[in-house]
Amino acid sequence: MAGMTEAQARAILDRVMKLSKAEHCEASIFGGTSGNIRFARNTVTTAGQRENFSLNVQSSFGKRSGSGTANQFDDASIERAVRRSEELARLAPENPEWMPPLGPQQYTPTPAFVEATANVTPEYRAELARVSIAAAKEKNCTAAGFLEDRANWSARLNSAGLFGYHRSTGITYTVSARTADGTGSGWGGQDANDVAKMDGGAAARMAVEKAAASRDARAIEPGKYTVVLEPSALADLLAFMLFSADARQADEGRSFYSKKGGGNKIGEQVLTEGVRIYSDPKHPLAPTIAFDGEGTPIKQNTWIEKGVLKDLFYSRFWAEKMGRAPTAGPGNLIMDGGNASLADLIAGTERGVLVTRFWYIRPLDPQSLLFTGLTRDGLFLIEKGRITRPVKNMRWNESPIVAFNNIEAMTPPERVVSGEGLGSGGLALVCPAARIREFTFSSASDAV
Repeated sequence: MAGMTEAQARAILDRVMKLSKAEHCEASIFGGTSGNIRFARNTVTTAGQRENFSLNVQSSFGKRSGSGTANQFDDASIERAVRRSEELARLAPENPEWMPPLGPQQYTPTPAFVEATANVTPEYRAELARVSIAAAKEKNCTAAGFLEDRANWSARLNSAGLFGYHRSTGITYTVSARTADGTGSGWGGQDANDVAKMDGGAAARMAVEKAAASRDARAIEPGKYTVVLEPSALADLLAFMLFSADARQADEGRSFYSKKGGGNKIGEQVLTEGVRIYSDPKHPLAPTIAFDGEGTPIKQNTWIEKGVLKDLFYSRFWAEKMGRAPTAGPGNLIMDGGNASLADLIAGTERGVLVTRFWYIRPLDPQSLLFTGLTRDGLFLIEKGRITRPVKNMRWNESPIVAFNNIEAMTPPERVVSGEGLGSGGLALVCPAARIREFTFSSASDAV
């Protein structure tokens, strides 16, 4: 079922439309296969493969809507889902923000599906685990990791004539390493649509090297430091900064993007001129689906250009209310970088810290986009352009807005897995490493 073609998906959805008695009907179908392997304490613990598929039918009478689902595609199962959705729609209260289904749309094909990734074998997964465990044992470390590969398809059709079909693949690998004495920890991760762009062994070696180098860390005083954030750490700040870029929240005065006195900050300088953030479903490092859950086309769109806020996410309801076209939320976030290497960023730091990744990020104040989180799996002191020793983890309290305004230099961008797992099969992230001044660390942490 993971290989359902566009014609096969269309045939099932057409059956839904023929059965429907509602004023409006929308149907979507999703399916795919995924394989995985997990290891811990230098031993494979689980491995498996699964196949999943589902049909969702939404029926509407006026502004009353209901939905039904099925995971079998025979005539009887499909009809049960349709009738159930209609039954619930008649019982539901009116939704004042209900929007009629979109008519036909033009979707740009994206290169998100790679046959080689769809054909990843159990032998490939086992070999990656073997290589990772061997790298850990060689340095007297213990490794734990998880690899998942995915091949998915989705399609949607409605009674207004809209149809869309999409296939995608993805593979995500993360690995942690811990020294035998428990005082050092390291991490590595990779994410791609194309398995040929993965080097899981390199991620494992990085985790082991970080673990060995971070052994016997000593604390430094909390305060403001210049930080060199590796791409996975910067990606977390990028994602959390854009998660709240919703036009309705801004227009209603509930976010950083709200303008004093009403409205939003589109057209205003919010970051330093060197920052550009955009989305592109055809981006070669992170191709994604070309339509959102409402069927709105996801197009190339610039969110921040030379530090100026250019756009926010507009749902169909809010866009109509505000008299403009909707803007779909992104399937990826791409941040332009610079020409420096990671070594250059370190060499240009008089005194600061190198951060491998962040962990357990939580919001503190939506108006200023203030967040808190912890460093993890490798924090190192930089003195006079050199890494001198490992330091104990610290809690930080900082706003991505402040951090991005304090960027001094960046590397070229790359596809990353965030420390919070934000790029794992969901929002794809392409991000540089960056040197940032005056990053606020609020307290020490004894966690390794």
